[in-house]
Amino acid sequence: MGYAQLVIGPAGSGKSTYCSELYKHCETIGRRINIVNLDPAAEDFDYPVMMDIRELISLDDVMEQLNLGPNGGLIYCMEHLEDNLHDWLDDELENFLDDDYLVFDCPGQIELFSHVPVLRNFVEHLKRKNFNVCVVYLLDSQFMTDVTKFISGCMASLSAMVQLELPHVNILSKMDLVRDKRGIDNYLDPEPTILLAELNERMAPQFQNLNKALIGLIDEYSMVSFMPLNLKKESSIKHVLAQIDNCIQFGEDADVKVKDVDPEDDE
Repeated sequence: MGYAQLVIGPAGSGKSTYCSELYKHCETIGRRINIVNLDPAAEDFDYPVMMDIRELISLDDVMEQLNLGPNGGLIYCMEHLEDNLHDWLDDELENFLDDDYLVFDCPGQIELFSHVPVLRNFVEHLKRKNFNVCVVYLLDSQFMTDVTKFISGCMASLSAMVQLELPHVNILSKMDLVRDKRGIDNYLDPEPTILLAELNERMAPQFQNLNKALIGLIDEYSMVSFMPLNLKKESSIKHVLAQIDNCIQFGEDADVKVKDVDPEDDE
């Protein structure tokens, strides 16, 4: 059985930086992970990339040859990946052992994990290959300046959860860059009633029923919990990794040893 993290989130949320620091952390503690680049527009990395979609297709080539813009070109690249799951991806996966740990660094276009089925089909293919997969959804902590932006981030994450149907770990990234952490603390594990009160204060009265429905939806799906991640602190990286490992049952698939019992002992 293999293990995989699918690292997603809006553009600029720190996905590649997360992958880089995670690799360094695991290297320090003597643990092996394999970073996979799924972004056809990526450029340089400061960590080894064990599998790279750019070997299959690159955004620059698509934009030049098909005269597409960045968003249309990226969707085309990802659909091309989907068409080559049984060829290119399967060939690449042959290079890994059954219990290897892969971290997929994904593009930041939100439509890829909100309504376009490419990543969903990619995940289903990994599961058929006997991988336990967890979504790691990153949201820039500097984005969390008020309740409306928090709700927006929660809804985007919820959309990915519904689309991908996988265990989900939500992370507030770039905590090392936040100056006023007291404001962020209010959104790490907020009370739904407090969220609703703040939202009603910010919005016009005619939106109160909508606000109640939004808060109820987030509360029902338990999407009001984010984990802070400070990449400058090893303890923070260790805590987040432990949570993710628990979601994909890393290290829990060892055979259970059962002691043989002599039937005569039961008499």
